[in-house]
Amino acid sequence: MATPATLDIDVPRTLSEPAPKLLGLRDTLGLWGNLGISLLLPVAAAYVILPGRPFGQTFWAIVVGAVIGAVLLGLGAAAGAREGAPAMVLLRGLLGRHASYLPTILNIVQCIGWATFEIVIIAEAASRVLDAPRWPFILGAGVLATLMALRPLGAVRVLARYAVWAALASVVYLFWEVLSNPLPAFTEAGASSFWTAADIVIALPVSWFPLAADYTRHVRGGRPAFVGTAVGYGAATIAFFTLGALALAAYGASGFDVIGALLALQWGFVALLVLIFVEVDEAFANVYSTAVSAQNLSARLDRRLLALAVGAVATVLAFTFDIAAYEPFLFLIGAVFVPLVGVFVVAYFLVPRGTWDTSDTAPARPLLLLPWAAGFVAYQLTLPTYFAGTGAGWTAWWSARQADLGIDPANGWSASLVSLAVAALVTALVCLPTIVRARRGEVAVPAPRAADAAREADPAGEARS
Repeated sequence: MATPATLDIDVPRTLSEPAPKLLGLRDTLGLWGNLGISLLLPVAAAYVILPGRPFGQTFWAIVVGAVIGAVLLGLGAAAGAREGAPAMVLLRGLLGRHASYLPTILNIVQCIGWATFEIVIIAEAASRVLDAPRWPFILGAGVLATLMALRPLGAVRVLARYAVWAALASVVYLFWEVLSNPLPAFTEAGASSFWTAADIVIALPVSWFPLAADYTRHVRGGRPAFVGTAVGYGAATIAFFTLGALALAAYGASGFDVIGALLALQWGFVALLVLIFVEVDEAFANVYSTAVSAQNLSARLDRRLLALAVGAVATVLAFTFDIAAYEPFLFLIGAVFVPLVGVFVVAYFLVPRGTWDTSDTAPARPLLLLPWAAGFVAYQLTLPTYFAGTGAGWTAWWSARQADLGIDPANGWSASLVSLAVAALVTALVCLPTIVRARRGEVAVPAPRAADAAREADPAGEARS
């Protein structure tokens, strides 16, 4: 249980200071449950629906995708708790310190983009529910998300203890209302196959992988980090994708307007207002993780000043930027991180744990750039990232490579799973010599850190936490 003294402790200002281990299973479950409660998921449900088929097939695609994505996310969260390092610093052990700057810069770009996207969604939904201008909600969401990023552990505790229950009550009410109406068959186009539907669901949890360790480095042990993250986000993913699909079936058969479908419910606007308020945690998480990612480039940067700067940039972009034009680029960056997940999971959990070096002197491992690149190519050959207008050349080039290799553009495969499989297989081949030498005792394993030694001396401590 938290004491008054520990409630005042928050994330250190710089990476030069040790990260406090203050979060347990309850906090982790509440945080990731809240992060999974997002209006983005029911909106994305429009692309998961399998038209002309029983709803059960759509539901199982949601469940399969959520389980796969949540397990991968949980593995990254567990690694963050075990190493006590944020996500981009954790990648030093994979690629080396300087090579980790590449995913760090990409993550900064995508986090700013997603923070802007979340602020826009909050403002759009709030303006429709309250029939008011958007600009006050853009300003309010940006300011609140930034303030939460200044005291992130305090925000996590509030989300875990209070916000999650308000959101849960709203979700239960929305499900009750949706299921009380007959559900007509889906007639409009959504996913082209079971696996393309599952692929969209997989992408949502995996998109949080480059951020997960930023929070779970404060969790007391790998087990509660894995369980809390995987169960919290996985359950919310299933619930919200299913809610979106059911709402479209019941009220939105003539179009993919999920917000309009939920507003058609009796008292639906009240439940939506609660969910809109809870949505701010998504913007907060992206603002905070942008700041922490930037600290991997310079450990002495003050995360509070960085958060203020990032929050201001995201808010201004929400006022002025056409986020719809930026969305395909965000998905392209997502396709970059999907194979990186496969590389990380295989390398971290197969290579001896003590050899994972996240220090400032972490040596370069350029060979592991190869499976990352191979996974990205496999993703694009399975399902090229779509661009319109001036970016259409990217899509056309990869479509031509599909034709060269005889790959059917309507193959129905999961681009995420193909990418993960290719990246994981190539990583295993690259790491095989190290694994063999370790089993022969030829690889020196550094002495455990103080935190690891304490856990080994008191193995029950992790279970208690």
